[in-house]
Amino acid sequence: MFDINKIRAEFPILSREVYGKPLVYLDNGATTQKPLCVLDAMRKEYLNVNANVHRGVHYLSQQATELHEAAREKVKEFIHAPKAEEVIFTRGTTESINLVASSFAEAFMQAGDEIIISTMEHHSNIVPWQLQAAKRGISIRVIPMTDDGVLMMDEYKQLFSEKTKLVSVAHVSNVLGTVNPVKEIVRIAHEHGVPVLIDGAQSAPHFRIDVQDLDCDFFAFSGHKMYGPTGIGVLYGKEEFLDKMPPYQGGGEMIESVSFEKTVFQGLPFKFEAGTPDYVATHGLATAIDYIQSVGFDEIEAHEQELTKYCMEQLQTIDGMRIFGPSAPHHDAVVSFNVGNIHHMDMGTLLDRLGIAVRTGHHCAQPLMDRLGILGTVRASFALYNTKEEIDTLVAGVKRVSQMF
Repeated sequence: MFDINKIRAEFPILSREVYGKPLVYLDNGATTQKPLCVLDAMRKEYLNVNANVHRGVHYLSQQATELHEAAREKVKEFIHAPKAEEVIFTRGTTESINLVASSFAEAFMQAGDEIIISTMEHHSNIVPWQLQAAKRGISIRVIPMTDDGVLMMDEYKQLFSEKTKLVSVAHVSNVLGTVNPVKEIVRIAHEHGVPVLIDGAQSAPHFRIDVQDLDCDFFAFSGHKMYGPTGIGVLYGKEEFLDKMPPYQGGGEMIESVSFEKTVFQGLPFKFEAGTPDYVATHGLATAIDYIQSVGFDEIEAHEQELTKYCMEQLQTIDGMRIFGPSAPHHDAVVSFNVGNIHHMDMGTLLDRLGIAVRTGHHCAQPLMDRLGILGTVRASFALYNTKEEIDTLVAGVKRVSQMF
């Protein structure tokens, strides 16, 4: 049973006050709070099992290695990957995308080749490709969208050419909450023999991910957006591509042997994991996955969909309200809005004084803001511990601020 009071009790930060007001935390798209079980698991490891992983013959190293590799198995099961070797630990979604941008481009792209991305991408799925464009002479093609934030699939189909080498798109927009039809995007790309990378930063916390069902070739997500620690992320990649891609970084951990004449790299996944991994954070991520699964994805998705729908309905009662993105149910866990001519920074700053934490600005999606003809928005984003009462507080706060202008 979904017991919101029991859930909230597992996140002590939610009971604190800000400026003498109860905290209403609605900035989960940026990062989620962490349940006690995750913090306790990481503290326990630091206190009892802290040793560098892999190759160590002593007991603590072996125990730490077992926890680290058990986390890899946990992630494999979480996203339904075929093999644990296809699960690479990174620092987050951004590094995962940069890894693909660097290594895939080196292995498979040359001057004149093209990559397809979308209008609603986060900068983390734009800038790495621009760096490759400057370095290798590749071109970026962009899927357009409708005014209400839906990708134009007919236009997408027209973007392919014999030079298209990769499609890289967000599963869910961090601004609009649009749930993109990634399975269809993958199917169309594969008809052209083109692999697909999915940015799952805003989807992995909210609903089940099955990379085999999606048939995507790469999938990236972050731990800190799904109740886990910061500084840990995942790149899933199909073995057929990862095997052919060169290492992203060089150093320890990722080598089989080194001489001054030649280095032989380890196999998957280690050739992409140079240096000491954050083995405590991987255990924290595994614990966060256990926590999510103990609550239940069906319950989480239903709860967050209800919150999203309720928030959109209530905000629309405010004069001058403009909500960006599609209507429910294609709108997930994020509501971005502006009110009249009130600057989004002013709205966010005054809401903060009422104890309401929202995100303001361009949300690392400036090309999307340009498409919408605005500078930024106010963004409320939800997690499993949020409530309708908190949305009522948000709506009352927006009304109060609106009356001041």
